[in-house]
Amino acid sequence: MKVALLILACAVSLPASTYYVTVSGLGGEPDYEQRFGMWAKDIDKTLKASPDVRVDTLVNGTREDVRRALDRIAKEAKPQDALVVMLIGHGSFDGYDYKINLPGPDLTAREMATLLDRIPASRQLVVNMTSSSGGSIEFLRRSNRVVIAATKSGTERNATIFARYWVEALRDPAADTDKNEVISALEAFRYADKKTAAFYESQNRLATEHAVLEDTGKGEPVRAPSPENGEGMLAAQFPLLRIGAAAAAAKDPAKLQLLAKREDLEQQIDKLKYDKAAIPPDEYKKQLAALLLELARTQEEIDK
Repeated sequence: MKVALLILACAVSLPASTYYVTVSGLGGEPDYEQRFGMWAKDIDKTLKASPDVRVDTLVNGTREDVRRALDRIAKEAKPQDALVVMLIGHGSFDGYDYKINLPGPDLTAREMATLLDRIPASRQLVVNMTSSSGGSIEFLRRSNRVVIAATKSGTERNATIFARYWVEALRDPAADTDKNEVISALEAFRYADKKTAAFYESQNRLATEHAVLEDTGKGEPVRAPSPENGEGMLAAQFPLLRIGAAAAAAKDPAKLQLLAKREDLEQQIDKLKYDKAAIPPDEYKKQLAALLLELARTQEEIDK
């Protein structure tokens, strides 16, 4: 217990970095080639406007390019850091393993999982936006890792558009539904999923992709994360991108410490809400009131 508390204290007190690796694979056709590369470059541009990030964008990257990028991060990253891997393109699933289509040899989900497991960053997010991406979840899921896939299974093989709206979520303030100037992984997932569903409805087309999320490391991926199904708590606590005043404040070392404290308090509130059913009502209200008061005090310090 003491060790766990010490690790938590270090995570809050030490400045942490987020490593982002975005990979766009083979398009196969000029239209897809252009689209996949454009989405990857849009993500790159958005991320590089934020402080304390390390960005690798591999347009038409090879398997070796991906391996080199992740091997380097494995040597550099610290436990308090975070890692975000985003995959764009075509994927395939043969009933045994998933592959993202890259120039030269493809990269399998098994290989990707091995590379990620070597990285000490304690918070990890994988956003697989390719076709058949649901087939990768079985291999990628683990404790302290959020896995998002554009398709609910490996058998949804049509090209996906989820990536288009994931890119949009990173730059649209509307994705920040709780208005804390931090877009969480869960907020981005819900935004992109809703926009994807609306696209198919507007086109009067049967949806050929259904995004899912898994963040317990042991459960089945779900379409709608909630306290009822036990999925989504880690994703809600994963700060994907700071926006607005929070992004500006993060450039100030003193404010960065306060932002880290605010994120920790918000994570405690999210966890409390997920655990609400197991806590006596009076105790729940007491704990929530204390956290909200401390959150308000921290926000006042940030706003000074």
